[in-house]
Amino acid sequence: MSDSGSVLPGGLPRPRFRRRLPRIHRTALWHRLFHWRQLDIEYALWQMLYLLVSPSRVYRNIYYHKQTKNQWARDDPAFMLLQTMGILVITAAYSVVYGVGLAGFSRALVGLLGVNYLVVGGLLATITWAAANRWMARRRSAHVSEQSVEWMFALDVHCNAFFLLFVFAYVVQFCFLPVVMRTSWMSLFLGNTLFAVAAAGYVYATYLGLHALPFLQRQEAVLYVIPVVAVAYLWSLAVGFNMSHHVIDYYF
Repeated sequence: MSDSGSVLPGGLPRPRFRRRLPRIHRTALWHRLFHWRQLDIEYALWQMLYLLVSPSRVYRNIYYHKQTKNQWARDDPAFMLLQTMGILVITAAYSVVYGVGLAGFSRALVGLLGVNYLVVGGLLATITWAAANRWMARRRSAHVSEQSVEWMFALDVHCNAFFLLFVFAYVVQFCFLPVVMRTSWMSLFLGNTLFAVAAAGYVYATYLGLHALPFLQRQEAVLYVIPVVAVAYLWSLAVGFNMSHHVIDYYF
């Protein structure tokens, strides 16, 4: 017996959000991971450069990738590997400056790479993947076939967004450590501004990633987080909460 509640007028099936676990494994990606000569390091560096100067341009090539690879996500882990190396290097740099030794470096690396980048990043990618498929995907109609966001693409979006956060909250902050670590209003302003820009950049890059998919709608809802970041930033300046001091003290 057919379920009449699962069919819409006109014979079209009622759209359903499939609650499936994300498919993480990709044969080509794992193959390249262990064959370094096949990694496209130059293209990954190009993407990093344009994430800083013109982030929307990074996503223009995904249409070509969809046509040639039949998937929106990258099949090359070079970008993630470069990010991992960058986090390792900057963690080592902070560890040397603060003299925490090998044990301190290891603890900071677990926190910055293992927890922040991988665990929290995987969680954010899963939330993005689920929210996009549940609330943003255009439903199947007589003229539009139903498509879904790949979990690996959501992870790519996180990696791209995290790169902006990494540059401002990790690298640029390191360059200004002599100023950031002072107990002055300039230190408070500079450190908190870097973190606010990093957070806003993460949100904006996430929006650009979702906006690049033609079958999604209402992606601008992601941008509503930016006013929250702005309010938190102004509050931190008003009460003297130095984000840089707290983060660095926590890890190092």
